[in-house]
Amino acid sequence: MCKVGFIGAGNMGGAIVKGLAGRPEYELFAFDPDKAKLDALATEYKVGAAASVFELAQVCDYIVICVKPGQVETVIKNMANALTGGKCLISIAAGVPLKKLKKWSGKDCPAVRVMPNTPALVGEGLFALCFEDDAVTAEQKAFVSAMFGALGETFDLPEKHFDAFTAVAGSGPAYVYYFMEALTEAALLLGFDRETATRVVKGLVSGSAALAHASPKHLSELREMVTSPAGTTVAALLHLDRQAVRASVMEAVQKAYHRSVEVVKDE
Repeated sequence: MCKVGFIGAGNMGGAIVKGLAGRPEYELFAFDPDKAKLDALATEYKVGAAASVFELAQVCDYIVICVKPGQVETVIKNMANALTGGKCLISIAAGVPLKKLKKWSGKDCPAVRVMPNTPALVGEGLFALCFEDDAVTAEQKAFVSAMFGALGETFDLPEKHFDAFTAVAGSGPAYVYYFMEALTEAALLLGFDRETATRVVKGLVSGSAALAHASPKHLSELREMVTSPAGTTVAALLHLDRQAVRASVMEAVQKAYHRSVEVVKDE
């Protein structure tokens, strides 16, 4: 049984803890400066509550940093003396490159970068994993992959692709919800009440995603299944194409990508 510690018990840190709680292969610990939040997590999920980040790093084999990017340096430096070569540091902080994690931790401790997205809150997350630190062992790589794989789908990516992953998958839920909001408002315009419109749109998106996962067909083929000649769907799609919606989506993702690159440079 490996000891895994989480620094930060907010939405993402708490979601990962909840997803792993009760699994026999993990003994979980956590630290958060918000004592009420930490106590609630410890009580509900039988997680060991650490008194400090240093104590957590001393006790645990894997230390997962789930704080805001601007807090990462301070957190790592406060526990650096406990980060020996036999431990593994994992950061889910956006925009904090591997070289900085290594610099702040003293370089002896293996480090892994992880980029999650919010569907991890319901066990349907996407996780980019970067194992480019040569100090990470095969055993540690397998452990980290399995741990995040229990919470969704993982992608072993070079760090240079993290900004692209952030733009597509990290920001992606917002794009989906934006489109869902627009569909809901359209249903209201056509006479649905808000509750019914919301249920219809949620069911539409979840069902369409389930079909895309289950079917071997290309996404274009799935779209064509709904698009009859001279029908309602082709009329709607023609309007979207005239408004350059496809190009706008692609350009929006590019904007997110370039902003992610800028954030890393600003750090």
